Amino acid sequence: MLNPNRDFTILLVDDREENLLALEEMLAGENRVFIKAASGNQALRYALKNDNIGLIMLDVQMPEMDGFEVARLLKTNQKTKHISIIFVTAINKEEHHMLKGFDEGAVDYLQKPLDINVTKAKVRVFQHLYQYQQELKYTAIELQRINRQLEKFAFIIAHDMKSPLTGLIGALSLLEMNDDGDLSGEECKEYISHSKEAALYLSNMINALLDYSRKSLTEQTVEEVNVQEMVEQVVHHLFLPPQITFRCLTPLPILWTKKLKLQQVFQNLISNAFKYNNKPDAFIELGCTEKSDLFEFYVRDNGPGIPFQDHENIFKFFRTSINLATTESSTGVGLSILKLLVEEQGGKIWVDSDPASGSTFYFEWKK
Repeated sequence: MLNPNRDFTILLVDDREENLLALEEMLAGENRVFIKAASGNQALRYALKNDNIGLIMLDVQMPEMDGFEVARLLKTNQKTKHISIIFVTAINKEEHHMLKGFDEGAVDYLQKPLDINVTKAKVRVFQHLYQYQQELKYTAIELQRINRQLEKFAFIIAHDMKSPLTGLIGALSLLEMNDDGDLSGEECKEYISHSKEAALYLSNMINALLDYSRKSLTEQTVEEVNVQEMVEQVVHHLFLPPQITFRCLTPLPILWTKKLKLQQVFQNLISNAFKYNNKPDAFIELGCTEKSDLFEFYVRDNGPGIPFQDHENIFKFFRTSINLATTESSTGVGLSILKLLVEEQGGKIWVDSDPASGSTFYFEWKK
């Protein structure tokens, strides 16, 4: 990650050692680092090897390769063309020398013997400009990262809203097809009640997402979350089929965290555990282990399992296990999003699985 507050590195170029030492002593200050080059060739090597040079103080009159040629070569290289150059010269400040220097890429001139106050003031200006440039680069990178997060967040929202919506559609479809009266009055009331609850659940989720979207990452609400109650609510609104047994094997904690994100992780893992389970006596088990500064949660099932070679691939975008590849709803998106959510909290997610016994997904969540 680009650091906008890193040190300001100045490359000093002069063929005389005493001039280099005098310049370094004159310009020494807080958050400044100096690299000294005694020739044009050495200066070019240093500039190409160092990515954080903010300013070059370049002597014009040097043997073998003068400052004008060094500047020209620096400005023609993609890696170094952005570096600011101040020419330091004993040549009379005649117009044609100045124009040549500006043509080669210099941004300023200093005349020998150097005026200490003027030299310090000019270097200070270039240091401030460099810091502003670094902040702009950092901001651009942060914007790109945030945009990627927003795109991925859109995937997870669609995925999360689909599960209760599918249950709602299923319940309404059963009611619609009940023309011959196969369903009892109590069953009809139960389906209507489930439909209303699912609709309310979706409405609450939309309201939470609207609130979430108005806040930056640092402003998102950290609240007390009873994980046991939250998981029970998630399971209730997923309408698990009767052949699937769900149970918590350990007590679940109460956390101070961002509820919506933790809910998304559990909802996706539990939803996947029953969606891909092809066993007539299917089960889903959930539990956690307390560690020093985090909880390690797990969601276990006895479904088709995941081959060992796919354990890492399933957490990559648009990659899925060969065992799930024929499943229509498997997009290869959900688990990669969960990985991002968990890592954002400082944890990690992984799977322990084989086709014979099912899968156990583990993830860490900070206290």
